[in-house]
Amino acid sequence: MQNRPKTVEVGAMSKRDVRISILIIGMMFFIFGFVTWVNAILIPYFKIACELTSSQSYLVAFAFYISYLLISVPSSYLLKRTGFKKGMMVGFWVMAAGAFIFVPAALTRTYGLFLMGLFSIGAGLAVLQTAANPYITILGPKESAAQRISIMGICNKGAGIIAPLIFAAVVLRATDSDLIKQLPAMDAITKGAALDEFIRRVIVPYSVVGVVLFLLGLLVRFSPLPEINTESESTTVAAANAGKKSIFEFPHLILGALAIFLHVGTQVVAIDTIIPYAQTMNISLLEAKTFPSYTLAATIIGYCTGITLIPKIISQVNALRICTVLGSLFTLGIIFMKGQVTLLGHTADISIWFVVLLGLANSLVWAGIWPLALEGLGRFTKLGASVMIMGLCGNAILPLVYGHFADVSGERLAYWVLFPCYLYLIFYAFYGHLIRSWSVNFSSSPGIQLKKEVQHYGISQDQDI
Repeated sequence: MQNRPKTVEVGAMSKRDVRISILIIGMMFFIFGFVTWVNAILIPYFKIACELTSSQSYLVAFAFYISYLLISVPSSYLLKRTGFKKGMMVGFWVMAAGAFIFVPAALTRTYGLFLMGLFSIGAGLAVLQTAANPYITILGPKESAAQRISIMGICNKGAGIIAPLIFAAVVLRATDSDLIKQLPAMDAITKGAALDEFIRRVIVPYSVVGVVLFLLGLLVRFSPLPEINTESESTTVAAANAGKKSIFEFPHLILGALAIFLHVGTQVVAIDTIIPYAQTMNISLLEAKTFPSYTLAATIIGYCTGITLIPKIISQVNALRICTVLGSLFTLGIIFMKGQVTLLGHTADISIWFVVLLGLANSLVWAGIWPLALEGLGRFTKLGASVMIMGLCGNAILPLVYGHFADVSGERLAYWVLFPCYLYLIFYAFYGHLIRSWSVNFSSSPGIQLKKEVQHYGISQDQDI
């Protein structure tokens, strides 16, 4: 008889199984972070090696994250058919294929092939994210979901801190600054040879990454990670969802997916643009490579704060509200604050440190949105999670918008694109996540009406109505 993975009901897992599951999912989030945040240095690297404009270089983020829009819903059906573990294995193997595509791309210095490889890596991640995020959200009490997601965030961003540094250590040379300065004066043949040597340095590291991802797929497939039954519903949720046939009948989910779209876009802009922004201040690439790590370190500080305070001292929804407001204030700081400061050994305009602080503001937004958006979905949870993962295509769109305005108006003013994003996130944190009907009557007392919605759908009082 075929050995089938153990399936358990939500909330029925032993503490041992929960700990093992958190450890395995944490490892996965570390991998997510490593292959995701290395894009922060790939953008300026490809810009040099493939002779690109700012807008063209941000196609790195576009190719990587647009896969979430295209693959997330098919991922939900894959997971429903295969289960979490086999689906995760497929995701790792698709990522491995993307890493191996870097080899012919580097040998031919073909930017299009690099983008194809990045799309494949993103597609594999879409499968993994569609499985891992709802899994960790429902793995324990919903009141502490943000706490568990924050632990995953530390794994993700911790990998993000070291990824650009490891990539820089393996690929970049101390003489590259001189090489970059000499490129404009070189003839076509000499320049081509220099750039070929420059780009082929990615072959070995990405070959190693491909092998590791393939082996991780096997590891997860045969791990003790249990299958969780996400199709079951409580009596209250079943009654509320009885007449519902589509995820579009859950306004808080759709509004939450838009919130995810804008949040991840602001996050990737804060991390992936900080090196080019530092270079506008005459900071070399070798020095600027550390700035994404500072932003991610600020994010980890926020995660640790969330783990400590949520839910005993502050609710996850209030943490979300604080972070969204901070994001809008720090964005204004980037645009309007000026003056040279020396901090952590860097002499730069003070505005760049507000970009770093966006890491703190962004830290608990993802963790806050997910449990609010998945509240009460019941049998729609997997499909709802795939809609949320589709929101990750914001990572593809907003960097291109930023890159366009950076070419037109300069890097500093281009950060204006973040401000309306944070305004919407403030709306969702304070109000949007409470909406349970597209036809809510706001004509008389919207506060009373929302409380009626809360009582009808059994929303957690932790949400601080």
